[in-house]
Amino acid sequence: MHHHQLTCIIVRRDTAGMMLLVATFLAASTVHSSPPTPSPNSYTLALHKALMFFNAQRSGKLSDHSHVSWRGDSCLRDGKPSATGSPTSDLVGGYYDAGNAIKFNFPASFAMTMLSWSVIEYNAKYEAAEELTHIKDVIKWGTDYFLKTFNNSADTIDRIVSQVGLGNTDGGKDTTPNDIYCWMRPEDIDYKRPVTECHACSDLAAEMAASLAAASIVFKDNRAYSKKLVHGAKTLFKFSRDVRGRYSSGSSDAAFFYNSTSYWDEYVWASTWLYYATGNSSYLQLATTPALAKHATFSQAPNQYWPNHGVLSWDNKLVGAQVLLTRLRLFLNPGYPYETTLRRFHNETNTIMCSYLSAFTIFNRTRGGLIQLNRGHLRRPRPLEYVVNAAFLATVYSDYLEAADSTKPAGLHCGPNFFSVDVLRDFAKTQIDYILGKNPQKMSYVVGFGNHFPKHVHHRGASIPKKKIKYSCKGGWKWRDSLKPNPYTIVGAMVAGPDKHDGFHDVRANYNYTEPTLVGNAGLVAALVALSGDRTTDGIDKTTMFSAIPPMFPTPPPPPPSASKP
Repeated sequence: MHHHQLTCIIVRRDTAGMMLLVATFLAASTVHSSPPTPSPNSYTLALHKALMFFNAQRSGKLSDHSHVSWRGDSCLRDGKPSATGSPTSDLVGGYYDAGNAIKFNFPASFAMTMLSWSVIEYNAKYEAAEELTHIKDVIKWGTDYFLKTFNNSADTIDRIVSQVGLGNTDGGKDTTPNDIYCWMRPEDIDYKRPVTECHACSDLAAEMAASLAAASIVFKDNRAYSKKLVHGAKTLFKFSRDVRGRYSSGSSDAAFFYNSTSYWDEYVWASTWLYYATGNSSYLQLATTPALAKHATFSQAPNQYWPNHGVLSWDNKLVGAQVLLTRLRLFLNPGYPYETTLRRFHNETNTIMCSYLSAFTIFNRTRGGLIQLNRGHLRRPRPLEYVVNAAFLATVYSDYLEAADSTKPAGLHCGPNFFSVDVLRDFAKTQIDYILGKNPQKMSYVVGFGNHFPKHVHHRGASIPKKKIKYSCKGGWKWRDSLKPNPYTIVGAMVAGPDKHDGFHDVRANYNYTEPTLVGNAGLVAALVALSGDRTTDGIDKTTMFSAIPPMFPTPPPPPPSASKP
């Protein structure tokens, strides 16, 4: 057994001067004989299935080729009749968030941003898997809906729709029919679905801006649509900057289901995507402003900040933005005046990648090997949605390092030790292999993949038979509480996942084990496509991400102050 110590020193520069964040990571690395891993083909097979989940989550009027026989048109009156002054009365479409019928823009837009990022990097792999048309269709279904939720033709707006449908946040005391209290197929919903608007929602507006900006790169060959997406992104981002506020403050539903800790991380994330979508350097200036990065990192108290550190999720985009901006430094190296922050982000990215490696015990792992990025947090079970995002980041970053460095073995330094990119990829593979069935339960957590997967998924549509009988709000409870497997297989749904002891209860009512989500599946799709195919021939696409950026002529740094005369 080898013991080694990793000490990372990150220097943060801000207006108050220098602050030293010294993280000392102690760890013991052990040498394991690794069991055979599934072939890359299994990642492609899982990718086909994981994408099907989005088809099952569609709201609105479905086309004939949605490939999910038990779903039909639903919620065709969303947004009608509209409130006076509302940006729109047509809110038909979009995606249901999870096992319920609520449409939450905050997690849904993050999910679409992640899918777009994966398409921009791995277009060729999607094409090889014959899924490029499908994934673009999945993204467009999301972005078409987001464009309905604000006045997308205006340059300045004062509100956006944040949610359609309502949850039940009082523990079931309120018996008014809504999307959590009732157990109904979306096709049968007959209760009112309130529309929630927000007037100060920097985090939501910036995340929606990021999703439209990223999608504009995916659809750059469809010039009219791409232009519409860029315009919408700029409008949303301006709104996010002009009127400051958290979208979930004071709103019980948003605060309960998807509470946003701060909007600073979305500012860095969205301005980065807008820079890539437009090439306008004012967005890069903003993304690399030291004060912004400082807020994004330290806007939370230490006890709240540390659990999120290095964990990409719908509530924390900073690590995603850091990886994206490190891409810029590795390939275009714009130099002054961005270099100080870019170098800091690059260091921080390396530190985070090192923290994922089993050689360093920054994060606990279950006995079965699943990394615990939610820190075993009582309020944050559902480990898999964090794991898949880390697997994607580790894989895409390993591809960046490989593409940037063709001369010597590509890799990164963790303290004094050098690790090749293979170690990062192996981390991603072990995590995805665990999810696909290589775990103590021998259970695939992706429905329909493998021989043994959850049969009691917490999902209204999949758990109620599609018959002539229309079950009422409470009439559907018998299906919720039934011990029988779901009548329909919701193919590709990644459930919330096992507990920190690798235990799993296939019980429909226990959503902390059996509920799938849009964000979870988006990260899964991104990780699967990144790991799929032949890595020697299909790395990342280096140029598409930068196609809007004009040639770079770095500004020389200012001359040093002249020595004063004696």
